[in-house]
Amino acid sequence: MADTFNEKDPKNMAGYIHALPDDLENAWRQGLEFDLPRFPAINKIVISGMGGSAIGGDLFGSYLSELMPVPVASWRNYGLPAWANGDDCLVVCSSHSGNTEETLDAFQTALERGCSIAAISTGGKLQQLAREAGIAHWQFDHDGQPRTAVAWSFGLLLALVERLDLVANQDLPLEEAVSVMRAAYNRFEPRIALMQNPARRLAGQLINRNVVIFGAGALEVVARRWKAQIGENAKAWASFEGIPEMNHNTLAALLHPESLFEKTSAVFLRAAMDHPRNHKRIDLSIRFFLQAGVAVDEIWATGESRLAQMWSLLQFGDYVSYYLALDYGVDPTPVDILTVLKQELTG
Repeated sequence: MADTFNEKDPKNMAGYIHALPDDLENAWRQGLEFDLPRFPAINKIVISGMGGSAIGGDLFGSYLSELMPVPVASWRNYGLPAWANGDDCLVVCSSHSGNTEETLDAFQTALERGCSIAAISTGGKLQQLAREAGIAHWQFDHDGQPRTAVAWSFGLLLALVERLDLVANQDLPLEEAVSVMRAAYNRFEPRIALMQNPARRLAGQLINRNVVIFGAGALEVVARRWKAQIGENAKAWASFEGIPEMNHNTLAALLHPESLFEKTSAVFLRAAMDHPRNHKRIDLSIRFFLQAGVAVDEIWATGESRLAQMWSLLQFGDYVSYYLALDYGVDPTPVDILTVLKQELTG
């Protein structure tokens, strides 16, 4: 069985997904040890990044939205938002390769505006620019695709704000998240037979379906991760929506086109931490979707802490996207069309 999966996955995407808990633990520990200059009081944070680097910032902002008094904004573009200026604004430029052009442009903008800056990458131009400007640069080692480094981009950010005294006592929730993911590997890894492997089963149900992922509150960003991983790993179309916002518009769309509904699968990500009213909203939404002829699956988080619940669902989704790729007969690692796009942009 393992040999069969290896043939379908020559670049070992499964290994990178398996490494999520180790990467998260290592990122946290290294982030607590890297050199860090003294910053002035920080009143706002911008995480500049794209793709796999950006999702780490999204998870970071969503996780801390109810724990940290300083607002966090993800920025997926050139430049920076107009309000990002002055040394009370910390701009963290995160680029896996260190050569992402949008992030490099944000770095230059942050310099021009006198922002406090930190840079995170495996090297590249970003590292060079940071060194030339005397800016803190945290380099991590990772040889996979950017999307497989999500634990690094998140864990280093979490360590950064703890060291800046913007949030405290993250050791225990992080340890639980790591423990929960390590335990889950025994349910998700390729050697586990289909009927005992919930990620493989769900992937089988999503073949040739229009997939929509829903998440409430902090889980909206995890739904976004599921959508991105299905796109990049399985090369399959998917979308995501947040709750309660979905209840204010999408439910009204359960009338047309009827022919689409029988080909649609709605996946609801759920956790004990969800607001009680969102629990009720999801229960009602599932009923309405089923009445409209849409297939529905519920995936419940594991763990006690907010962090563990978020990462348990992220890990589940990564495995689902992996098995969906194999079901479609595609290599989960390469993203050829994105490479073509970058070549066209620089040509």
